[in-house]
Parts: sequence; structure tokens; C-alpha cells
Amino acid sequence: MKLEDFFNQHNIIDLSFYNFRNAITAAYFANNDLEILKVNDNFRSFFPVLGNVTNAYFPNVLEQLGVPGPQIEDFVTNIEGKGSVLIPQVHIRIDGEERVYSLLSTRTHDDAFSYLNGVQGQFVDRTAEWHLRKEREELLEQKIQDREIIEEKSRQLEALATRLAKYLSPQVYQSIFSDTGEHRSAHARKNLTVFFSDIIRFTDLSDTLEPERLATVINSYLSEMASIALDCGGTIDKFIGDAVLVFFGDPESEGDAEDALKCVEMALRMRLRVAELQKHWQKIGVSQGLHIRMGITTGFCTVGNFGSEQRLDYTVLGSPVNLAARLQSEAEADTILIDENTHSLIAEDVDCAAYDQITPKGFARPVQVFKVNDFLSDKHRQRRQRLSRVGERVEVNVIDSSDIRAAIEELRHIQEDFERQLDHD
Repeated sequence: MKLEDFFNQHNIIDLSFYNFRNAITAAYFANNDLEILKVNDNFRSFFPVLGNVTNAYFPNVLEQLGVPGPQIEDFVTNIEGKGSVLIPQVHIRIDGEERVYSLLSTRTHDDAFSYLNGVQGQFVDRTAEWHLRKEREELLEQKIQDREIIEEKSRQLEALATRLAKYLSPQVYQSIFSDTGEHRSAHARKNLTVFFSDIIRFTDLSDTLEPERLATVINSYLSEMASIALDCGGTIDKFIGDAVLVFFGDPESEGDAEDALKCVEMALRMRLRVAELQKHWQKIGVSQGLHIRMGITTGFCTVGNFGSEQRLDYTVLGSPVNLAARLQSEAEADTILIDENTHSLIAEDVDCAAYDQITPKGFARPVQVFKVNDFLSDKHRQRRQRLSRVGERVEVNVIDSSDIRAAIEELRHIQEDFERQLDHD
């Protein structure tokens, strides 16, 4: 006779199941054939839809609870093969509410009482934990989405700012997008050096060239002129067709004399650059090349935002602007004319010659005009950047000066092509 024969089977099972009576989990005990022998009160409260599950086949109970087939198969496979199973998430809908449980089960073995051999397991309610984790994941996902939205908006703003920068002088652009931009709504009276230039007979050129080719020529010209103006520290007021209006002394100034010298240096560099690009423009249809005339004046102007609430233009107004335009119209091809105020500021550093005394339209008295030749200092002239080189066998002319590094890289590729050709020969 075995020891188990002296004890009541039902009492022994109850005793072994004692620890689960007050457990917060839904516990069950099944025999080796997975038939449920006992469940605790929480099992019944967790799953009231089941009713009495005694002697029910546990996989069928899982199916009745709506557990997916793959998870049921996983349970049977692992409990038979490994003797234990852990399913981290079992989603069960109870009374219209989705709840989440972990299912832990293991085979039990007892040498003294064979009827304790079976499967013991429990459902652990992890619904609150699952909701918290889901909320956390949703917050993280939202955070990622928000970051992506912010990054996309930043890229859009950066692209917008880049496009906007092309319509504004860098000095004005910086003042708008910085804390110092508020004072730009006011107007100021300042002593400025004003530059005005245009292309001679540009109307004839626009009538003879195709629109696409004309756009290529004018964009090339204005791009080079703008690059020089910015490099010299000028504020580009506007392009008026082929005309260029630049002023020095606002928003930054290094003094009247230095502003005037920078403006003259800019004009000389523009004239040199136009000469360097003549062959390029002739190749794309400008048979006579481009020739410009320039006027420079110095005097008190009103500078600030002018316009309406819908559109403002940061510009300069005053008689020096009008005079610069008049001097430009009086100038000969590739000539720089300046007024006496500008001459008095630069005379010690720049070689100038008396040109004429004129009474421009709209001015009451004659104006003494001077023609600019070049800076007196050889050192200054030699320091000036040249973008064309002519040797005994090679002529190099940089067409686009906006990216010199890229131009150097192109020259390097050309050199490599020539070297490869020599190797083949």
C-alpha cells in the first residue's frame, strides 16, 4: 500500500493549493492531461464568463477566453516538451474591455502523492502595467514625431531663410533675423557713399538676345558684381534691371574716408572683373562684350525702411543717390566718376583726374567731377584678387567666382584629364 492511500486525495490537493487561495493571481491546477482540477477564487473573478471549469480541458478554456490559436499551440508545445511555459502577453477581452495577462505554467511532480503530478499555473494581471507601457510608447512615438516635425519645420525655415537671403543684402538680412532688427523700422540721417552703375546699351542687347541667353548673361554679370560688393562690405540696395545700387556707411561704418575707399575699391574690382569676363560673354552671344559706367557720390542720405504695411524696402534716399545716377549716365564706357565730396575723402590714396564740371538735372549748382584711375599704392593693386591668368601656353578665366574652391577642383580634374591623355599617347 502506498502512502497516498492513507490520505484523502481531495484534501491533499486542497492543501497543496492552499498558497493560491488568497493570491492576487488567477491560479489553476490541472492533471497531466491538462484537465482542470481546481481554480482559486481570483480565477473565477477574473474570468466570470467561464463559469465552472472543473474537468475542462485547459487549452479549450484558453480558446473560450479568446486566446489566439498560435499562443494556445505554444502553450501545449512547451508544457509537453519543456515542462513549463511563459507567455508574456495574453490579450483577453472581458465585458468589452481588453485586459492583458501573463500566463505562467509548469509541470509538478511529487513522489509521495501521484495525484499532485500535473500542471500548476497562474494568470498575472498586467493590464495596468500594459497601459502604462503603451502610454509610454505612445509618448515616445509622439516625441519622435514631434522631433521629426520640428526638424522638418527647421529645414523648411532654413530653406526659406536661404531663399530670402538672396533677396536681401547680408547686413539687412542679419539685422532682420537678430535682436538688433527692431531699430530698422526707424529712419536715420547718415553720411553715406553711394554707388550706381549700369550696362551701356543694355536695351539694344535685350532686344537682340534670346530671353534664355539674356538671362544667362545678366545673371552672370549681377552675380559677379554682387559678390564683389559684398566682399568689399557694401550694402546692396537693389538691382534695377541691369543697374546696381550699393551704399557704404550703413548698417556698419568704419568712418567716412574708409567707406569711400571701400566703395572705390569695389568699383575698380568690378571694372577689372568685367574685363576678365568679356571673352566668356562674347562666346554666349554678346558680340561687343559688356561695358559698364559707374558713378560714386558721398553725402547725407536718409536710410531705413520705406513702403507700406504690406511691403517694405530697406533703401536710401537723398540727393547723393540722384547725383550718383547722374554721374553714371555721364560716364564713358568702363569709367568711374566721383563727386568732389568723395574725391576729398580718397585723394591721398587714389589717383584721380579732373573730368568736368557739370550741372546735373535737378541740381542748382555745378558739380566738379573726377575720374578714378586706380589706387596710388602698387602694394594695394597687387593685393587685389585677379580671377584670370594668361601664361605662354595657357589662359585661365574663372567664370563663376562664387566658389573659388570648386573652380580649383575643376582645374585639378582638367589637369588629370590632360595627364591621362599624355599617358595614352
